[in-house]
Amino acid sequence: MKKTIAFCALCLGVAIPSQAWQGEVFVSTPNTTMILHANEGEDLRMDYYGNTLTDSRQLKEAGSDLNFAALPTFGTVDMIHLPALQVQHTDGDLNLELTVADYSSADGGNAIVHTFTMKDRLQPVTVKVCFKAYKKVDIIETWTEIVNGEKGAIHLKRFDSGHLTIRRGDVWITHLHGDWCAEAQVTQEPLMPGLQVIRNTDGARNAHCDAPEIMLSLDGQPQETAGRTIGAALCWSGNYELRVNTNNKKEHHVYAGIDPQSSEYVLDAGKQFTTPHLALTFSAEGMGGVSRNFHRWARTEGMLHRGMKTGDILLNSWEGIYFDITEQKIIDMMDDIAQFGGELFVMDDGWFGDKYQRNDDSSTLGDWVTDLKKLPGGIKALTDAARQRKIKFGIWIEPEAVNTKSELFEKHPEWALQTKGRQLKLGRGGTQLVLDMTNPKVQDFAFRIVDDLLTQYPEISYLKWDANASIQNVGSLYLPKNKQNNLYIDYHLGLLKVLERIRAKYPDVVIQDCASGGGRANYGLLPYFDEFWVSDNTDALQRVYIQWGTSLFFPSNAMAQHIGGAPYWNTGGRVIPIKFRCDVAMSGRLGIELQPKHMNDEEKLQCTTCFADYKSLRNTIQTGNLYRLISPYNRKGIASLMYVDDSRKQAVLFAYKVDNYYSMPIPRFRLQGLDPNAMYTVKERDVKAWQKPCDLDGRQFTGRFLMEVGIEIPLDWDYASRVLELHQ
Repeated sequence: MKKTIAFCALCLGVAIPSQAWQGEVFVSTPNTTMILHANEGEDLRMDYYGNTLTDSRQLKEAGSDLNFAALPTFGTVDMIHLPALQVQHTDGDLNLELTVADYSSADGGNAIVHTFTMKDRLQPVTVKVCFKAYKKVDIIETWTEIVNGEKGAIHLKRFDSGHLTIRRGDVWITHLHGDWCAEAQVTQEPLMPGLQVIRNTDGARNAHCDAPEIMLSLDGQPQETAGRTIGAALCWSGNYELRVNTNNKKEHHVYAGIDPQSSEYVLDAGKQFTTPHLALTFSAEGMGGVSRNFHRWARTEGMLHRGMKTGDILLNSWEGIYFDITEQKIIDMMDDIAQFGGELFVMDDGWFGDKYQRNDDSSTLGDWVTDLKKLPGGIKALTDAARQRKIKFGIWIEPEAVNTKSELFEKHPEWALQTKGRQLKLGRGGTQLVLDMTNPKVQDFAFRIVDDLLTQYPEISYLKWDANASIQNVGSLYLPKNKQNNLYIDYHLGLLKVLERIRAKYPDVVIQDCASGGGRANYGLLPYFDEFWVSDNTDALQRVYIQWGTSLFFPSNAMAQHIGGAPYWNTGGRVIPIKFRCDVAMSGRLGIELQPKHMNDEEKLQCTTCFADYKSLRNTIQTGNLYRLISPYNRKGIASLMYVDDSRKQAVLFAYKVDNYYSMPIPRFRLQGLDPNAMYTVKERDVKAWQKPCDLDGRQFTGRFLMEVGIEIPLDWDYASRVLELHQ
């Protein structure tokens, strides 16, 4: 008979002492349960993951428990199944037979961490399988810790963070696919027999072509508001692989971890390797419920450095003047953003260099000194100018890269990733290389870039940290010959060391995570960043789709969304009205990315109105609960989403017309997340310049009516858009 004392002790929050262990463990969040079990001398098994379950007897009697290895290992699973962990021992042995030797739980305040210690039957290798269950949000993180107790190094050939078994059925997968300037395109398809793999091997950035997050809809085609849905996000910034294996049995097997290609990790004797955390969530409220779980976890549990704080309205100089920076142009742009009611100006690329001037992308990366020919008063003159205009000042950097045409490369060519004797493969501008972040000297250099700027100019309140190159030269002059395969992993571990040092010294400076747009939108880096640049594409129409996909996993206060210029260069010169551009950018952290001197009077007036209205809506938009109402991917010509604050006293609804044709039907908008018994007053915001609000303005409706019956929102013209506030 299985012991139940483990579960009882866990309920009381008591740490279970080290001992040979057997029994069941219920890993629980407020609304979900994961059930694991093992008998002494056996491997760890997973029986269930889903809505709250307090008694496993009915599960077993119904034949519903899956009872499959929680972490299948090479040498213990048949060829139909895939291993999540494979190790080559010092003596060449490829097998790993893990049995549970110990179990403990620890109350960390906001979460309970369950640790199953497993040992190989023959070799002195220990694997800890960990589950962190949060108390106030429905997220369970899982990861593994591998300890080499052998006399020599072992080789980690596969080291997934987690494995999940789900019942085979009409299961659909939702994942994000795309490219530079077309990130986060929503792809949905049923899981079919065979192996489906989603991976990224860029080396430095992992979210451009495919993203390390998925959703699994267990009840057929994905829905926003209904259906059992599992979400998974790998908290890692490097190469990854997500696999779903569907065989002729009754299960789908889901694996997530670091991509092992060219990353067979050498683990020295006595050392420990910890895999990235895999965040899992479950909701019976469809994709929307999964998204809200991720958003709440990010904001409240430290997965987003900004937390519940909101971001400032900013003007970034990049698409306005590119590299053509002068002191006068920067100060003029500060005047413009201040006049619009903005709060922050960010000087982008082109401000630095001494021997080599940064006039394009072919030189100077690594030489982080102010170009006094462009900025004779230095950065101090700019921070002074910002203070005089009562706005904040920010600056762009790219600490992980170097150009071959730079003083840094001339002095330290060995700091760039490379293989001795091989010709360098050059990136952006025909000269860009990635610095070797495995090297402690390079880590110190990257830290000093930030430290020098913030020490010399303490009024800098915002850093835009960019990463515009993939790892093309797969080699390190710092790592020993037998550890070149460690490069892809140790690069990111080195980057994390730098970011930890920066945040320890500068916890309050806002830092944006940019990587040629959304290349680093992941939960591996967000704990160190306040936001990320969603895409280099600021065309408002395409942004509707990019931002929609990004919102599946990331909260709006992490999503930097800027008003771009028109006609827009990146979409064939498409001209989109300023009102539509403003309304699309308002649905996240609002900013502007153009040259204000090129704006006409209508555009200036609309931006001023937009900024003023946004300030009164900002808290709900950036920290409220997201409800996606009508998807642009449904190809009905309409997109709509809304945010509701926790009190349900204020909500903000966005409606966009993304297509236009004769006799086009506009659906009735049925809202979500409101208090059904409350009365809401509608107020139109960001009203089109020189026009009156729509007829809904000032009308009152109950929350129940708005959710069950809905309202007609006038969208009568090409690129029509509306922003409606609802308040009690």
